[in-house]
Amino acid sequence: MRRRTPVPAPARLRAPVVALLAALVAASAVLLGAGSAEAAGYRYWSFWDGNGKNWEYATQGPSLLRPDDGAVQGFRFAVSEDSGDAAQPRRAPDFGAICADTPAKDGRKRVALVIDPGTAADAPDGEKPPAPRTACAQVAPDASSAEALASVAKPLRYDSSAMLCAISGYPKSGCGEQVSGDSGSAKPSAPAKTTDGQEKADGQEKAEEGDGGGPSVGLLVGIGAVLLLGVAAVVQARRRR
Repeated sequence: MRRRTPVPAPARLRAPVVALLAALVAASAVLLGAGSAEAAGYRYWSFWDGNGKNWEYATQGPSLLRPDDGAVQGFRFAVSEDSGDAAQPRRAPDFGAICADTPAKDGRKRVALVIDPGTAADAPDGEKPPAPRTACAQVAPDASSAEALASVAKPLRYDSSAMLCAISGYPKSGCGEQVSGDSGSAKPSAPAKTTDGQEKADGQEKAEEGDGGGPSVGLLVGIGAVLLLGVAAVVQARRRR
């Protein structure tokens, strides 16, 4: 009688383990995907500094920052989760081009401004964004960015915490409202701000409020539970060899 050659334990376990790991990866992807789908952004005017060639997200709000003569600053209205993915102004920070027709004057400084109301996709319901424009503000040497903006783009609208809500009357209503990532609908919530109204940089509001677009605590616990069950199954299978 011909005896069957026993199959080594690792070979018997390889297929179930591979299948189990594949299932775990799929489950984790589904859970993480669900968390990403719930990501939300905020509809607001972001504030930028021009460094000659590129835009950099401003670390101070326009009511505190006092730009030097020859500075270029930008304002962009859009929906974004935080400063890391904020949309930049769609005009180059070119002081020479923007202020070419505004001669220098003693006792005054010139600040080039780029005002970009964004696209129709980011506009509040029922509103149409005006065209982007540039302006050369000529203001007092100690004027803030907010004062420079007010000199060329009235009316401005602020909320009670000094967050810039509207430039030249756009948008007509709303201020930093939260917009759900899946439906585009606005919710009555605002991004965290510094004391002068600029949204906190580098996603600080997510870390402090715990309502950002990343996986929630419950989601991470669920993924951990799935992984623990998978490990337990592998250990149990090895014990039965």
